[in-house]
Amino acid sequence: MNWKDFFDRLGMNGTRWQWRMMKWERSLRGILQGNSSGGNWSAAKVLIAINLLLFGLMVVQGIGGGLGLSTLLKPDSYLMVHSGAQYWPLVFAEGEWWRCITYAFAHGGLIHLGFNMMVLYQIGPMIEEEIGTIRFVTLYILTALTATIAGLAWQSLYVKQWIIVVGASGSIFGLIGFAISYFHRVGGTMAHNYRNFMLKWAAIAFVFGLLVGADNAGHLGGAIGGVLFGLVLPLGIRGRQTMRFFFNGLGAICILLTAVSLLMMIGSWIF
Repeated sequence: MNWKDFFDRLGMNGTRWQWRMMKWERSLRGILQGNSSGGNWSAAKVLIAINLLLFGLMVVQGIGGGLGLSTLLKPDSYLMVHSGAQYWPLVFAEGEWWRCITYAFAHGGLIHLGFNMMVLYQIGPMIEEEIGTIRFVTLYILTALTATIAGLAWQSLYVKQWIIVVGASGSIFGLIGFAISYFHRVGGTMAHNYRNFMLKWAAIAFVFGLLVGADNAGHLGGAIGGVLFGLVLPLGIRGRQTMRFFFNGLGAICILLTAVSLLMMIGSWIF
């Protein structure tokens, strides 16, 4: 397609937009070939932006509903459920399966959000650069699912009551678990330094989880999912080409499920 003529007809600077479109097309081709997005943005940063946006919306709704600024530090249970928290009775009774994903984009206060986003900012781009954008997104969403399934098992078998769960920490433990097993397989000094760095983050995140009374069953489920992903994912640059079409398809499914889940959550506010 002749992007220059297209944008010229819209009264825009066709040459400038043509170069931008060519750059975006190269980036997309690279992503589909198993590479990271490159440039000034990454999937990790997009995930952080989505988390910040949804937290901001929750705070605005809380304040608008008369809950005051306490929403910023400690939103109440109803508001968290309204904002996509995992609550299994609603999944089973109302068919709100989308909570299995949206809970990973909701947070129980500014401190909770800040810690999770700090960890994601620290470790996300490094893992994305190593395995490519599509596989990074796949890992993030799949471990959100393994985390909430582990939480379901724990609540139903041991706690004997349903608990409201929010937070990206299941996926973050998934990233950490993945990095530990993957970089251990890669071998070498640098890879083992990465592995040891992740082990430190795992310890810090676990202690933080204990202090705030987090869903440690979910953390374990996310970590196990990540470790398994790291044990089976092909290694290195050549490994990115292995089963490329399979992972592109799986990544597309994960992105679609996430988008649909978030839209259904927003739709639940309206209908």
